[in-house]
Amino acid sequence: MSEEKSLNFIEEIIEEELASGARKSVVTRFPPEPNGYLHIGHSKSICLNFGLSAKYGGTTNLRFDDTNPTTEETEYVDSIKADIKWLGFEWTNELYASDYFEQLYAFAVKLINKGLAYVDDSTAEEIAAQKGTPTQPGTGNEYRNRTVEENLDLFARMRAGEFPDGAKVLRAKIDLASPNMHMRDPLMYRIKHAHHHRTADTWCIYPMYDFAHGQSDSIEHVTHSVCTLEFIPHRDLYNWFIEQLEIYPSRQYEFARLNLTYTVMSKRKLLQLVNENLVDGWDDPRMPTIAGYRRRGYTPESIRVFCDKIGVQKRENIIDLSLLEFCIREDLNKTALRRMAVLEPVKLVINNYPDGQTEELMGENNPEAVDGGGKRKIPFGKELWIEREDFMEDPPKKFFRLGVGLTVRLKYAYIVKCTGYKKDEAGNVTEVYCDYIPESKSGNDTSGINVKGTIHWVSVKDAYTAEVRLYDRLFRVEDPNKEEGDFKSYLNPDSLTVLPAVYIEPSLREAKFDERYQFLRKGYFCLDQDSWTDKIVFNRTVSLKDSWAKETKKG
Repeated sequence: MSEEKSLNFIEEIIEEELASGARKSVVTRFPPEPNGYLHIGHSKSICLNFGLSAKYGGTTNLRFDDTNPTTEETEYVDSIKADIKWLGFEWTNELYASDYFEQLYAFAVKLINKGLAYVDDSTAEEIAAQKGTPTQPGTGNEYRNRTVEENLDLFARMRAGEFPDGAKVLRAKIDLASPNMHMRDPLMYRIKHAHHHRTADTWCIYPMYDFAHGQSDSIEHVTHSVCTLEFIPHRDLYNWFIEQLEIYPSRQYEFARLNLTYTVMSKRKLLQLVNENLVDGWDDPRMPTIAGYRRRGYTPESIRVFCDKIGVQKRENIIDLSLLEFCIREDLNKTALRRMAVLEPVKLVINNYPDGQTEELMGENNPEAVDGGGKRKIPFGKELWIEREDFMEDPPKKFFRLGVGLTVRLKYAYIVKCTGYKKDEAGNVTEVYCDYIPESKSGNDTSGINVKGTIHWVSVKDAYTAEVRLYDRLFRVEDPNKEEGDFKSYLNPDSLTVLPAVYIEPSLREAKFDERYQFLRKGYFCLDQDSWTDKIVFNRTVSLKDSWAKETKKG
């Protein structure tokens, strides 16, 4: 009997609230800003918010925090919705902070009327200086003492577009001596004459995150506003606005964000990589974006399992990328179709196989599948492509592949013994020669010969050509965020290797975008969106084993 999984700290809070009657329902929200594509870190928040509401019979809203018109685009909105659906979640309501602009404006007016907000003409630099330091209190300015009437008039004129960008801001009037810097008269509104992706040019003042977020939660009656640890200092302000406005008391809870080795999660840094063409767009398979992982061949199931394994913590930590790779290997081992592809080919000629003869052999689709996976036909003939690494001119003792005098089994086919090889003028091996043992056919082997090695192959006569893209880690250091200098200088120069002429078995000519494949002995692959009728492109999702672990041990 499996042991029941323990509750995370947010689930413990919810269960106590429900048991005591303090809460009767659970309402969560996922609130992305549409200023870029979602990354793997967001998947943790998505799984948590949607998972909580599903577990406790609640609801989850998708609310776009679209309060910064200069960085937000409809493209990002569409990509975010596609990513959430792909991960397997459906939101109850699709909402936008911009839906509440009029209501948020009214909230600001209410605070002005209570003497708790004022219009400030200071520059950003002056405001920063006036806030003091963590050890020194801030200092008020002349604008802090404006009358309610003057503030109402100026705020209305700000909305009407009378003042240029940066001329004035609306600030909350709280406590310039507070030990929490966020409570020292924070900004509530700034002037931005910019076109908004939804409200067009209706507004030229926009609420700051700290003012818009908690009030949007309250409007939607969100019970558990889950965010990452960097928002702990914002919680006092979150609560202050709600208390002073006397609105629904949403509560903020913080958990550790997902940090992953060998990559960066900052949208600003990811945008740099895209804009400077250091990657092929937001969905480049090397990017940590959900779109990138989808294109690389990751499955939503593997990412959900990964998020479940790392759990919900209160302390920041960094998760090893190998755990995510383990999750996708585990998933694909059970579901991926087995196929043969020769990535770096050399020709093998079977001397004693009849000229012109071909036969159809049977290969397993997936021996790990619950239903057995079925079988497929694979053509076999006198000439085959094999991997160049499967032959050595002078093999060491424990080399269980091909070398003169060595025997090996051809997968699904026969045992062959190497008799010789041919080289070109540059000294490169161009052909390998073998004799086969007719009575050693797989499934009907009466030869009595035991061999230790099995290699894959593709019939020369029946092979198709494909481009294969081998993806590796985006950065060559474990934590590029902590390294000195420009983070881009730590990009892995070997993060992409393109093999333009890989030989694939005929069944891969009918590969589908929604299928995953294990190329025997080479890793897991998927069809890339760059494929078309006359060109087949495969992306390597992950290798069969963690090669980086070996490199780390060597180092």
